[in-house]
Amino acid sequence: MKKIFFVIAFPALCYWGCNKADSQIRADVRIMFYNTENFFDTEDDTTTNDNDFTPDGRLHWTPDKYTQKLTNIYKVIAGIGGWQPPEIIGFSEVENRKVLNDLLFETPLSKYQYNIVHYDSPDLRGIDVALLFRSDKCRLLSQEAIYIPFRTRNILLAKLLVANTDTLCVFVNHWPSRKGGEIESEDSRIQVASILRHKVDSLLNDNPEAKIVIMGDFNDEPNNASIVQTLKAQTSYNDITNSQLYNLSAKLAETSKIGTYNYMGQWQIYDQMIVSGSLLTPKHGLVTNVTDIHIYNAEFLLQTDDRYVGIKPIPTYSGIKYIGGFSDHLPVFLDLFLKN
Repeated sequence: MKKIFFVIAFPALCYWGCNKADSQIRADVRIMFYNTENFFDTEDDTTTNDNDFTPDGRLHWTPDKYTQKLTNIYKVIAGIGGWQPPEIIGFSEVENRKVLNDLLFETPLSKYQYNIVHYDSPDLRGIDVALLFRSDKCRLLSQEAIYIPFRTRNILLAKLLVANTDTLCVFVNHWPSRKGGEIESEDSRIQVASILRHKVDSLLNDNPEAKIVIMGDFNDEPNNASIVQTLKAQTSYNDITNSQLYNLSAKLAETSKIGTYNYMGQWQIYDQMIVSGSLLTPKHGLVTNVTDIHIYNAEFLLQTDDRYVGIKPIPTYSGIKYIGGFSDHLPVFLDLFLKN
């Protein structure tokens, strides 16, 4: 595959405060999460249901379309990064390690020192979560795929030493979808939330001041039972305690005009960032604030919603019609700063 090189005038493409990503006050550590929407290669994997995403499949997924997908994901990463790409990137809906390698080595990201954390999951479609981190900024201390006892995506956990200063425990999630209905599918998300909570408790038992970031597409909103009751992610930021979890995306739900996913004209915030209290009130090391989370809503990611009022993300496909867009989700990003 030929490498893709181009220059993008991002400031001209920004919309509704996406200047947050291009701010001249660049965070010490920027973390992004992106549901990449069917980031498949063109090869048939006989162990998964990926037949639609092959040249002869229902969607006629050709090498040219795949190259455009790589280009689009690169544009989003570059746009969010501002002066330099994010130090830590979480993805969902990636097919395999090959697509991650192609993104890192067949686009201009090749000039940055990204490493990959990825495990194949038992998902029927073969889509996984993954983590990228810049090895010039972070060092991988450990990695783990947290098993879920039914066929869905694993939870990924990576422990990173950031800027040779502080350890950050990063979880990447893609919880079961609402297929069949929100209520009918709720139990599966509650199961996954319970497993994640158990792992978080284990980390906090070892170190009550552990600095934790939980990101992902939860297919639930910040006020749903799976997140508030099972995961116990607080939506109020008064009297912060180190060992509690706080859902920063709940603040976005109060203040943002849009969400990260649009269903039948209604914005939802499925893509979220949750942190431990030790990241909000540290005496030193990594620190963030409830206002340091953002939805990246650049104009080039959005289109007019012809069926419903307003706007929505530009997807790769609309049904079986190829659109050539980015994703049906908008990414989120969180800024961390180093406190001496």
